[in-house]
Amino acid sequence: MAEHRTMQRRALLDAARALLSEGGTEALTFPALAERTGLARSSVYEYFRSRAAVVEELCAVDFPVWAAEVEAAMAAADTPAARIEAYVRTQLALVGDRRHRAVVAISAGELDAGAREKIRAAHGGLVAMVVAALSDLGHGEPRLIAMLLQGVVDAAVRRIELGAAEAPDEIVAAAVTMALHGVSG
Repeated sequence: MAEHRTMQRRALLDAARALLSEGGTEALTFPALAERTGLARSSVYEYFRSRAAVVEELCAVDFPVWAAEVEAAMAAADTPAARIEAYVRTQLALVGDRRHRAVVAISAGELDAGAREKIRAAHGGLVAMVVAALSDLGHGEPRLIAMLLQGVVDAAVRRIELGAAEAPDEIVAAAVTMALHGVSG
């Protein structure tokens, strides 16, 4: 019975990722989850009390995997500048990944304060990864610079997600240039 519930929960999370990826937060409804998984709508409520609960669990499951990919890319780099570049490039490479698309959709959705705080804390862990590389480059305020750097990454994510006029590769290159050289290019 426990194994069946685990499988159903996993199926619901997979369906939620797909719905968020395809149509954003508006697409994530309990009727849509029920239809995607073949469950009765009332059964979906046995697993999650609200859309926010679905979103919170997605973040708890997916964000650590995403962060591990960023961390592994940074660990493979051999200089502080290469670690910063890996930090930016890896996050932007994940934009097309359904897990990432779900996290982006989640951040735009209506969440309770607890869920928002968990997302903020997870994001803080991601930002913390780049602080050492910024320190190694001699930045006097590496935490502040890391937060600003994440702002550049977030802006690039939005440009890519919106289907901006620039090609995704151009957006990635511009974000890396800003990360490594500021506005001087």
